Amino acid sequence: MPGEDDFELAEVPVAAAADGQLLVRNTWMSVDPSARLRMQQNGSPYLPAFRLGEALEGWAVGEVIESRALGFAVGDRVLHPLGWREYALLDAAGAAGTPPELIPTGDGAPARRYLGALSWVGLTAYVGLFDVAELRPADIVFVSAGAGAVGGLAVQIAKLSGHRVIASAGSGEKVSYILDVLGADAAFCYRDGPAIELLRDCAPEGIDVYFDNVGGEQLEAALDVMRPRGRVALCGAISAYNGEHRVPGPGNLFNAVTMGLTLRGFLARMYAHRMPAFRDQMRSWVEDGRIVYAEQCYSGLEQAPRALMDLFAGRNVGKVLVQIADDPEEG
Repeated sequence: MPGEDDFELAEVPVAAAADGQLLVRNTWMSVDPSARLRMQQNGSPYLPAFRLGEALEGWAVGEVIESRALGFAVGDRVLHPLGWREYALLDAAGAAGTPPELIPTGDGAPARRYLGALSWVGLTAYVGLFDVAELRPADIVFVSAGAGAVGGLAVQIAKLSGHRVIASAGSGEKVSYILDVLGADAAFCYRDGPAIELLRDCAPEGIDVYFDNVGGEQLEAALDVMRPRGRVALCGAISAYNGEHRVPGPGNLFNAVTMGLTLRGFLARMYAHRMPAFRDQMRSWVEDGRIVYAEQCYSGLEQAPRALMDLFAGRNVGKVLVQIADDPEEG
C-alpha cells in the first residue's frame, strides 16, 4: 500500500503554450485504482509506469487560460489525462497521448461530471453490462464493489434494465447504501465470511452475469454460482493491486468448460465509439433522478495521495475526486 512518504508535492515553472497547444488550469481531478498499476516498476500491459521525479497522470477537467490551438478558446472547459497538477500544458492534437476533449456547455452538467457519471468510468459500467456481458432478459446480475465508482453505476443500470441485482461491498454501511439508495435486491459484506457462502445466500438460484471489479475470492465464488452459459465481464482486480506477489488464477476455472461460461476482459477505450450514445442515455437517467452518483471529494492537490490511499482502504463511496481549484462555473 502506498504511503504519504512515497509522494512529493513539487513546484515547477509553468511553460507558455506553443503553437497547437493550450494551457489549462485544472479544477478537478479523478482518483482511480488504475493509478496503482502505474506505480509498479513496469506499469501494466495497457498503462505505462509512472516515472520517479515526474508528475503523475490521471483524468482531470479544467479551464483553458491560454490557447494557441484551433477549436479551443480561453474560458473553455476541457477533459484531459494530465491531472495530479495545478496546470496542464496540452497538445490539442494529442501527439503525446490522448487529446483534450471540449466539454459542451448548456447541458446543465458541471464539468466534474465528466470525471464521473459521464466519463470513461460511466462508460465502463455501461458497456461492461450491455456489450461485454451481453445482458439478456431475466438475467440475474452480481456486481462486486457495488458501492464504488463503476460498481455503483453498474448496479443501477442493471436495475433500470429490469434485472435482479446482487452486489458486494466492504462494510455494513456500504451494504445499506447499495440496498437503500442504489436499489439492489440483495447485498453482502465480503468481510462477513467466505464469499461463496455469502453469494449463495443472496443468489440461491444462481447468477447469469458477474461484473467483476475485484478478482480474487469473489471471482472464484461467482464461477461456482454461475448458471449454464453465464458471462463474466472482467473489469478490474483491485483486491490484488497492492499484493506483493502474483495472485494465482481461480482454482475452479474449469467451471467455464463444464458450464459453457464466457469470461471476457475489457477496457472502456475499446468501446470509445459507444461514448455518444452512452452519454445521451446517462444524461437522461441523471436528469430524471433515476441514477444516483455519489462523490467523495477532497480539497487541494496535497490531498490527492490521501484520497488514493483511502480508495484502496475502502473508505470511499462512489467516485473519488480532488478539487484542485475553484471553478467559476460552479460558483
